[in-house]
Amino acid sequence: MSDTDTDFMDRCLEEAAAGEVAGNIPVGSLIVRDGEILGIGRNRARSDHDPTAHAEVDAVRDACRKLATTDLTGATCYTTMEPCPMCCWALQEAGVVRLVLGARHVDLQRTDYGDYAVEALMALTKRNLEVVPGVRQAECIEIRRQWARTQGGS
Repeated sequence: MSDTDTDFMDRCLEEAAAGEVAGNIPVGSLIVRDGEILGIGRNRARSDHDPTAHAEVDAVRDACRKLATTDLTGATCYTTMEPCPMCCWALQEAGVVRLVLGARHVDLQRTDYGDYAVEALMALTKRNLEVVPGVRQAECIEIRRQWARTQGGS
């Protein structure tokens, strides 16, 4: 973990908070390559009435739209919450090679994902993804727990 990772995660936390204000689950994400933010995303599933509008997919869509490509080879995804399988696969399809994350599903004792972890999906599909966990972990866990307390769920 580097200071740069921490700085980018701080930006993700800002996006997560903005998403929560809009009535969504507080998850924020960035797509970064060579120190440049290519895409910014936040969970928009509730506000957009779109179950695929997760923060990581939103960030990939934003980057691809801005660059007019589907190829984000060599990029890093920063995200406040461990990506679900759908989002993780979107990162793979886009060519993201590194994932920096804050909270994990296991940190929140979520049972709706079973034994899922990003590393398990990568092993199952024989794909590679460098995973850097625990960046701003406490803050990422807290924003999600705080939201869950107001929603009555995880």
